[in-house]
Amino acid sequence: MDASKMKKVAVVGTVGVPACYGGFESLVQNLVDYQSDKVQYQIFCSSKKYHDKLSHYKNAELIYLPVNANGASSIIYDVLCLIVCLVKKPDVTLILGVSGCLFLPVYKVFSKSKIIVNIDGLEWRRNKWSKFAKKFLKKSEQVSVNIADVVISDNQAIANYVENEYNKKSEVIAYGGDHAVNLSTPINKEIQSENYYLGLCRIEPENNIEMILNAFINTSLVLKFMGNWDNSDYGRKLKAQYAAYSNIILLDPNYNINELYKLRKNCLAYIHGHSAGGTNPSLVEAMHFSIPVFAYDCDFNRYTTNELAHYFRNSEQLSTLTEKLHSGELACRVNDLKKYADDMYHWEHIASMYEALY
Repeated sequence: MDASKMKKVAVVGTVGVPACYGGFESLVQNLVDYQSDKVQYQIFCSSKKYHDKLSHYKNAELIYLPVNANGASSIIYDVLCLIVCLVKKPDVTLILGVSGCLFLPVYKVFSKSKIIVNIDGLEWRRNKWSKFAKKFLKKSEQVSVNIADVVISDNQAIANYVENEYNKKSEVIAYGGDHAVNLSTPINKEIQSENYYLGLCRIEPENNIEMILNAFINTSLVLKFMGNWDNSDYGRKLKAQYAAYSNIILLDPNYNINELYKLRKNCLAYIHGHSAGGTNPSLVEAMHFSIPVFAYDCDFNRYTTNELAHYFRNSEQLSTLTEKLHSGELACRVNDLKKYADDMYHWEHIASMYEALY
């Protein structure tokens, strides 16, 4: 295709690609993996996270900035990305998250770029932030929604919130999850369910990790829980407390897609404790494995699973679900859950929806 007719899309707000952190990074990697010849991506990356600094990932140009992309420094990182965009002059600026969006009024004045913001979950509600940080993030969210040409919500519950709070329609586009089962190197070994439950997430209070761990402390059932335990005082405290239980196995983060595949495919059920955010990538990935899903009972998770999972609000309810699964009393609609994931959370479809907005 004639390069002059391609849309140049700058992506702001991620650690970078290849993906090495979380949901937004997986999103961007798959947008590039499934991009058409009508799009040219320019992706900002934190040089702090990459030893090997590639100039390109597939057809995408990578631009490195020497600032951490997470935590409080994400504000500086995102603003610097937008300042560079003023020089690069992309046709579209895709902003993932609202950290640096207080700069958007300035950016809007000096840029002709179409501004698309994926506001993520309701970041200002997360318990990990201080009162000041929550106010800052809420204001950033307000500015981003009012300034953006297009707002993306990754879950219908988020879209409802945006309309009720700001009287603005948003585009609902979730995440894909099929990459978790579409391995480049097939695993030939016969996979059979083992007697363990699986949890997988960042170790943050709103993911209800203590609630999940407490459901297993008075039982012989095995729980394997993977997360970044050593990245915070909260995580280190949980690790020290629950490592004493022989049936609770605390795993360090592992981004190897083959190892994650085996871990998910072998488990009895996946347990999802997220209570904040919208459509959580780890949940849609699990839905592709034809396994039972036990999810914390909130609108976000019910929308994501289309009411096809089982839900809990406390440790006792989760314990009851595991007991019923073991006794054969629990009817799990795993095939319906898998079909819904195939229909709704497929990266080729997600990528085309993003490109339609450009």
